[in-house]
Amino acid sequence: MSLDPALLDILACPDTHHAPLDYDEAAQTLTCTECGRVFRIDDGIPVLLLSEADEPDTGAEPA
Repeated sequence: MSLDPALLDILACPDTHHAPLDYDEAAQTLTCTECGRVFRIDDGIPVLLLSEADEPDTGAEPA
């Protein structure tokens, strides 16, 4: 399912920086261009809750 381009134009990261989001249609996700959080899309509805977002992979090794 594809998101409406008009909707993609107005969606932004819910964090204080409100950066634009990159849409990955195959993965059905939106990724913040600033903080890197990944937000899923469930049944065509973006889930833009910070508590539900996947944190970016920093590449750091776990301790």
